[in-house]
Amino acid sequence: MKGNQLIFKSGNLVFLFLIFLVLSSCGSARKARERKIDTVIRTARSYTGTPYKWGGTTRSGMDCSGLLINSFNAIDYPIPRTSDEQRKIGKKVKLEDLREGDLVFFATGKKKRKITHVGLVTSARGKEKVQFIHASSSLGVVENNIFSNYYLERFRYGRRLIK
Repeated sequence: MKGNQLIFKSGNLVFLFLIFLVLSSCGSARKARERKIDTVIRTARSYTGTPYKWGGTTRSGMDCSGLLINSFNAIDYPIPRTSDEQRKIGKKVKLEDLREGDLVFFATGKKKRKITHVGLVTSARGKEKVQFIHASSSLGVVENNIFSNYYLERFRYGRRLIK
């Protein structure tokens, strides 16, 4: 009987140890994701004030997709060059489910469905408090609230690249 109890206790210890490993790896995976997103956002913000230049990818001038290419390159995560190509990667996310690090896509042209602009969510603090950074054609690299009338009317969807 004592031998069986010892095996049972040993089995419990192994089981508890495995649960501990699984739970600790979930926490470390979440922290790794958060570090990557922080790096992407910090990199994007380092371009604040950079003037807009169609096709640009440097501090002397950049466009919206160029900003995101540079930001994701900071974590060695290559993404396509244009907002139209970027809209095809990652998992689609609804407005109410946006999180920091998500890409946000807009139709700013005459065609209401054609994606022409992209930004990066920098802060998601509840309903109607979602900030995103982007390269505005009139202001250069800036942060705005996605719930402003202009952007809300043109918002189409988000995409999550980093899980």
